[in-house]
Amino acid sequence: MTHSPAPWYRAAIGANLLNAAGQLGGTIFEEITTLATAHRAVNLGQGFPDTEGPAEIRKIAVQAIEQGANQYAPGSGIAPLREAIATHQHRFYGYALDPATEVVVTTGATEAIAASILAFVEPGDEVVTFEPYYDSYGAMISLAGGIHRTVSLRYPSFTPDLDELRAAVSDRTRLIVLNNPHNPTGAVFDREVLELLVELAHRHDCVIVSDEVYEHLTFGVGHIPIATLPGGFERTVTISSAGKSFSFTGWKVGWATGPANLIEAVRTVKQFLSYSSGPAFQPAVAQALALPDTFYTQFANQLGQRCEELAAGLQAAGLHVLRPRGTYFLVADVAELGFSDAQDLARRLPQEVGVAAIPLSVFVHEENRGPYRSLLRFAFCKREDVIAEAVHRLQRLPQLVTHS
Repeated sequence: MTHSPAPWYRAAIGANLLNAAGQLGGTIFEEITTLATAHRAVNLGQGFPDTEGPAEIRKIAVQAIEQGANQYAPGSGIAPLREAIATHQHRFYGYALDPATEVVVTTGATEAIAASILAFVEPGDEVVTFEPYYDSYGAMISLAGGIHRTVSLRYPSFTPDLDELRAAVSDRTRLIVLNNPHNPTGAVFDREVLELLVELAHRHDCVIVSDEVYEHLTFGVGHIPIATLPGGFERTVTISSAGKSFSFTGWKVGWATGPANLIEAVRTVKQFLSYSSGPAFQPAVAQALALPDTFYTQFANQLGQRCEELAAGLQAAGLHVLRPRGTYFLVADVAELGFSDAQDLARRLPQEVGVAAIPLSVFVHEENRGPYRSLLRFAFCKREDVIAEAVHRLQRLPQLVTHS
């Protein structure tokens, strides 16, 4: 009897976790982090900050634990947090939400992504994403039995070809998964791209899942939620979280917002994943969302300065660097130094240079990796002294060329 691949195996395929022999391997993040630890390298591979979020917000979580917020939270999230999320969307983007029916709190954005894809995708449905793509999308699309279609974001602009986008979305498309600002490239998509996505969603009767976790981390450009565009809200599940905006990645407090009929579907699936989590963190996040505008602007400005420091250091080492318009990440091309395989270089960097980075090709389907093979992604969400040390070590890069 012939069996189709088990769900876990499909997820592994979708997340590019299988080696050339079809065997399950660890993630590139695990591999590079292990190398970074072994060689005491500066780890610019994984996108987590090395500073704590605001002290006054942390104190709220501690107080909540001490006051007994240690049992299940409501499955949709505590009312004060849902209300704070609705207020946040109106404050920054000008649209109103009903916190009772149009907001659901999740265990990080990752659960919101999983619940959204599982809620709407049936086996054989097509799901369109940009490529490179965050690995969670590929895993969940495959787990749901969907067919993953991609539209390339090409270096150095990382902007999609609109004709290719039109060709990728069809009546077979059930979901369009948007990540804006975009991980791993650092792109922030212009209104023209977003308007086309809304148009295509209406034309082909599909849903948009918009992952906007980096919404407050843009540099020199404003974030445009696709739900704010004409016709956008009614077809969009918008996802965000406290992790990136407030440097609380371990709290795993995320949310999904949108029209009641879509959020009802997401909530129905979500309740059978985690049901609920973070009862002490939720009131703290509710207060964090009410922080003044200066908090958001200062955080983005500080992050932008770290980005520029790292970019300048990489350029001084001989790499071509694309300045990102958002996120925690920048992309550098190592081809100008004579390296054609960034994945091989990423494995050498921790020991030979003392810095860790992630090859961009791991976020791309195997058959499409050619144009990305010489690109490395660096995370700059680190302290100033850490970035300075990484820049100092990266000046050893040209020496690798002469010894290769």
